[in-house]
Amino acid sequence: MAYCTSRFETIRRRTVEVKVGSVAIGAHNPIRVQSMTTSNTQDVDATVRQSIALAEVGCEIIRVTAPNVAAAKCLKDIRAKLSAEGFANIPLVADIHFLPSAAMEAVEHVEKIRVNPGNYADKKKFAVQEYTDAAYVQELERIHETFSPLVLRCKELGRAMRIGTNHGSLSDRIMNRYGDTPLGMVESALEFLRICRGHNYHDIVLSMKASNPKVMIQAYRLLVERMQMEDMHYPLHLGVTEAGDGEDGRIKSAIGIGSLLNDGLGDTIRVSLTEDSVYEVPVAQAIARKAMARWQTAAAPTSVAQPEAAPDAVDPFHFTRRGVTSLPLGPDCLVGPEQPPRVIVRSPSAAALGETLQKLAAARLTDTPLEGVVVPVATAAEATAALATAAQGKLRPQFLVLELASALTPADLIPVAQSAARSSGGDAAGSAAAPALVLLRAFAGEETDMLAGFAKLVRTHGHTLAIATTDDDVALLTPLLRQLGDERLLFTHSGAASAQHPHTHPVGAYRALADALRHAGCRAPLWIRNTSAISHQPSSIATDFLGRLLDASVLTGSLLCDGLGDLVSLETDPAPDRALKLAYNVLQGAGARITKTEFVACPSCGRTLFDLQTTTQRIRSRTGHLKGVKIAIMGCIVNGPGEMADADFGYVGGAPGKINLYVGKTCVQYNIPQNEADDRLVALIRDHGKWTDPEPVTAS
Repeated sequence: MAYCTSRFETIRRRTVEVKVGSVAIGAHNPIRVQSMTTSNTQDVDATVRQSIALAEVGCEIIRVTAPNVAAAKCLKDIRAKLSAEGFANIPLVADIHFLPSAAMEAVEHVEKIRVNPGNYADKKKFAVQEYTDAAYVQELERIHETFSPLVLRCKELGRAMRIGTNHGSLSDRIMNRYGDTPLGMVESALEFLRICRGHNYHDIVLSMKASNPKVMIQAYRLLVERMQMEDMHYPLHLGVTEAGDGEDGRIKSAIGIGSLLNDGLGDTIRVSLTEDSVYEVPVAQAIARKAMARWQTAAAPTSVAQPEAAPDAVDPFHFTRRGVTSLPLGPDCLVGPEQPPRVIVRSPSAAALGETLQKLAAARLTDTPLEGVVVPVATAAEATAALATAAQGKLRPQFLVLELASALTPADLIPVAQSAARSSGGDAAGSAAAPALVLLRAFAGEETDMLAGFAKLVRTHGHTLAIATTDDDVALLTPLLRQLGDERLLFTHSGAASAQHPHTHPVGAYRALADALRHAGCRAPLWIRNTSAISHQPSSIATDFLGRLLDASVLTGSLLCDGLGDLVSLETDPAPDRALKLAYNVLQGAGARITKTEFVACPSCGRTLFDLQTTTQRIRSRTGHLKGVKIAIMGCIVNGPGEMADADFGYVGGAPGKINLYVGKTCVQYNIPQNEADDRLVALIRDHGKWTDPEPVTAS
C-alpha cells in the first residue's frame, strides 16, 4: 500500500470534507491556514484582539488554549465578542491537553476541539512497564470510557475535532509498546480515531506533529497508509511543532509541510514560530499558494488512492541515506556516504568570480565554509581565467565547477584540463594548490559520444565530470554509464521536462533521476541544485527572499529527509554570502549537517509561563556559538520533556517565574527563579562538558 498516488507528480489525496463552522477542510477545498493566540485565555479582551489581528491578516481558523475549566468558560465570551466585531465566520478551536472536564466545557462554545491523545486520557512519567495483551485491552477500555463523552457531545452539537498527536507527548503506554517512533505516534491517534468511528462520528482532522521534520514527515506518511488500510479518508492538519523563530523556524516548517504537500497530503496548515502569531500567517499562505498551484485532481474519484506501478526505491517510513561512491573534491572535501552534504555557491560569470570570492572572504565562514563555486563559462579562455582567479584569491574554494556552454567540446578544454592538473598540487615555491576541477555539462540521451569524450578528458587529468540530465536520458545513457563506472562522476538535474513524468515537481524530478541512476546501476553522488530551471514554478521563479527560502527548503530539505543529496547549491539568490548561509541553514533544518547550536523553541500560547520570544533571544545570545549542542526552550510542561528528549539541555517553564532545567528528558533542577535560570543553564552546560568560550569578535 502506498501513502500517496505518486512520488513524482503532485496528485491531491482525496478526503472527506469536514466542516469547522462555516469553513470546510479537505475534499476539493483550498488549503486552510491556521494560527493560535498567545494571550492568557482568561483575558477575554486581549484574546479577542489577537484573534481579530489574526483574522485581518488572513488566518482562516484560530486556536485558543483551554488549559482548565475556567479558561474553557471564557471561550463563550470570546466567541460572542469576536462575532460581534464582524468575525462570526472565523471558527475557533479549543486546544485541550490534560483535562476532559475542560474539553466538555469548551465544546459548548467553539466550532472545533483539539485533543492530544498522549495527554487527554494518559499520563507521561517516562515509566517503564511491560503490558500484557489483556492489560493493554483494559487500558483501551479505560480510554474509551474517558474519551467517549466528548465524542458524543461533538456529534450532538455538530462540532469538529482534531486528534493531534505530538511526538513529545506520547503516553508511557504507547512508548512501552511502540517506542518513541512515528509508529507510536500513529497508533496513539488511531486508538482515538477508532473510538470516534465506533460512535459513527466522522468530523475529524488528524495531525502528527514533531519538532524534527524527518519524524514529522514519516509519521504523516505512515498515518495515511494505515488509514487507507482501514478505509479512512480524513483530512490532515500539517505542522512542525517547536520549529523556533526567524529563518530557522521558517525552514523547518517549509521542509516538513512542503514535503507532504508535494505528495498531495495536507488540507490545513499551521506554521509554528516563536514570534507574534500574525507573522505565522504570511509564511503559511506562501507555502499553501505554492502547493495549490501544483496540485492536480486525480483522474477518477476512488475511495482509496492507488499506488503507481513503479514507485521509487526510497523507504518513505524509515530514513536511509542513498549509497554512493566516494568522490574526492579537494584535500579537505570528500563526497560520500559518511560525509555531510557539500555546499556550492554560484558566481554569475567568470569575470565576476573574483568579486564573488571577495564577498565571501569578508563574511565569517568558520562554521559555514566555502567548499565549491560553480561558474558559467562560454569559452576555453573564460575557463582558464576562472581557474586562475580561484587559485589566486584570498579565499580559495576546495573545488571549482565550470558550467560549460553547449558549444564547448572536450577538444576545446584539453589545455584547460592540463593546466589545472599541473597546478593541482601547488608549485615548488609552496604556493597553495589550485582548486579541484569539475566540468559540468548538460547532456541529452543522443549525445553519448560527447559524454564519452568528456569522461575520457576528466579521467585522464584526474578531474570530475558532473552530468546534468533527466531520468529519461539516464535510461538512454545506461549502457555507457555501465562502461564508465562510478569513478569521477556526479549527477544533477538539468531542469528539462520528463516524458515519463510531465507534471513533475522539483522534488519528484530529483527522485526520478535518483531512481533512474539506481536502475542503471550507478552510485555516483547526487547534486541538488536550486536554479530557475529546476524550480518548475507554475508562474515564475520566486524573486523575494521568503519565496527563495521556501523553494530551497522544500526542494533541498525534502530530498535530504528522503536520504537523497550529496552536494547542494542555492543559485537563485544573487548574494553569494546569503546563499551560502541559507544553504547551511537548510542542511541544519533537515538534520543533514549541523554547523551551529540547534534550538527547539515552542510558539507561545496561553499556557506559556514566560515570554518565549525574549527568552529565546537571550539564551541564543549566550549559547548560540555552541556548535552541535541542542537546547530546548519550552514555555510549559505540555510537550516539554518528550519533545526535547533528543535535546542535550532543556529550559522549561515549571511555574510562574520558575524554570526547570533538564538534561535530555530528565529534570535535574526544579523551580529556579527565572532571573537566575540563564546563568544556571550555562553552568549546567559547563558541568556536562559541552561548553566552549565564544571566539572574540574581530573587525573585518
